[in-house]
Amino acid sequence: MSHPLEVLRTVFGYDRFRGAQAEIIDHVIGGGDALVLMPTGGGKSLCYQVPALCRPGLGVVVSPLIALMQDQVSALRQLGVKAAALNSSLSYGQQVEIERQMRAGEIDMVYVAPERLMTDAFLIQLERCRLALFAIDEAHCVSQWGHDFRPEYLQLATLHTRFPEVPRIALTATADSPTRREIVEKLSLAGGRQFVAGFDRPNIRYRVAAKTSSARNQLLSFLKREHPGDAGIVYRLSRSKVEETAAWLCDQGIDALPYHAGLDKTVRAENQERFLNEDGVVMVATIAFGMGIDKPDVRFVAHLDLPKSIEAYYQETGRAGRDGLPADAWMVYGMQDVARLRQMVEDGDAPEVKKRLEHRKLDALLGYCETTRCRRQVLLEYFGDVGQPCGNCDTCLEPVESFDGTVAAQKALSCVYRTGQRFGAGHLIDVLTGADSERIRQLGHDKLSTFGIGREFAKEEWRSIFRQLVAAGLLRVDIEGHGSLGLTEACRAVLRGEKDLSLRRDVGRRKAGSRSPRQRDTIGEPADEALFQALRAQRLAIAREIGVPPYVIFHDATLLEMARRKPQDEAQLALLSGVGKAKLERYGEAFIAVIRGFC
Repeated sequence: MSHPLEVLRTVFGYDRFRGAQAEIIDHVIGGGDALVLMPTGGGKSLCYQVPALCRPGLGVVVSPLIALMQDQVSALRQLGVKAAALNSSLSYGQQVEIERQMRAGEIDMVYVAPERLMTDAFLIQLERCRLALFAIDEAHCVSQWGHDFRPEYLQLATLHTRFPEVPRIALTATADSPTRREIVEKLSLAGGRQFVAGFDRPNIRYRVAAKTSSARNQLLSFLKREHPGDAGIVYRLSRSKVEETAAWLCDQGIDALPYHAGLDKTVRAENQERFLNEDGVVMVATIAFGMGIDKPDVRFVAHLDLPKSIEAYYQETGRAGRDGLPADAWMVYGMQDVARLRQMVEDGDAPEVKKRLEHRKLDALLGYCETTRCRRQVLLEYFGDVGQPCGNCDTCLEPVESFDGTVAAQKALSCVYRTGQRFGAGHLIDVLTGADSERIRQLGHDKLSTFGIGREFAKEEWRSIFRQLVAAGLLRVDIEGHGSLGLTEACRAVLRGEKDLSLRRDVGRRKAGSRSPRQRDTIGEPADEALFQALRAQRLAIAREIGVPPYVIFHDATLLEMARRKPQDEAQLALLSGVGKAKLERYGEAFIAVIRGFC
């Protein structure tokens, strides 16, 4: 067997393992089964790629998406690794040839979907091969309580009985304790070890703001102020909103593309290819876009609608900053988002126990949105992890003031009750602040006991209070009733004075973050930034010539190190992180020429 550190250096171009990687890799090389939970960008792939190259035989990687397979195989081939993917995009002749290479020991790793892997014909092919390991990527797909359930994953447990001597490693970035227990049970991994490497992504800045009447303008301001020319993802809940937002951003001068399951298959593939292969493209998408996207230089993920759970939010925001450089997770939300998601849960066909779980998950997400604590701490605690206040989220950078909101809540809830639970927040705020309007007089609401009792708060402050009451489950929003607010059973304790309520004071907080992730801390001199851009241009030219995404050549992090250290020959270039033997031989001369031109 090859030594794992030597494989890491010569193939991948790194001089040391990170975190628990070394321990995981040694365990799998020794023949042990494992469940690995590691954050996106934390180096999960190396945990099975290095053992597959160290152990004799073929590494079989189970992957749920063709795009993910192709991306991984393309990257591995650039490293000089003999890798292939078996999927429906290949001709019959191509598939037969790959299977021949598998049997002949001419391939190091093969990527395959669970549906193909578990066919009798393919399992028979594997019995004719010397196998190094099975790697089950995106293992949370096995959990029926997860957000990407794939029933085909359940069949993978039979690998243990059919190939008992072949080690299995299951990997995921998003799995809470119940999901991890289910993965172990469904994949028969009880005899293996669990490695939980933590969930923190310290390079991502988390920010949440109240959605105004024009969320698109909020997004545009964020993009132009902090991410001009950067690649990023904007998530929307519906297909129509995706297309509408993408078209509007294009009108504003942003290079934006739509992506959702309803698009023509060819258009969808072309848009994804542009996002992967070009710099500075913004993808506006539903959650149909994301899993398997390995683009490391996504500088932001923006949510204009609430995701369904903290798990979904964590996975989606985790697509930003995979290269370890500063990135943003930015989200706006409002009461309509909460109501829409609750309605989707109620209208679904899931059994009642699943609906209750989904409501609890939504409640946890709303708690995250309205917290006055460090957002990163709240996020990590949800997954059973711990952390200190991070100094890199909005609540740390702009500490939130809280106040005893019990009386304010009682006034708001009483106003909802007195007006018949038929009006939205705008009218209720007018009643509370004693607005002199024709509509209020016509309805007789100026005669109510709640008229004018809330003048101590401005209208924007009341909007924040109502939003927090919805998030706390004390009020519900009736979408069919044009956004009217109604009382829930949970509000009784507050109205009776049996429960105190602490609320956040939002008004007056600064809308923008204090530092843009574009300010590259690793580059100081202006000449270095110019060199970095020249290196990116060289990378793009090479990538277009050979037909691969630019990041497959070198990550931005590697180019930044080149711009800072300015290696003058291949020996110096080989010392940089991410420069392996194959890439040095293929591209070293071209990049050194750019550096010499600047020096």
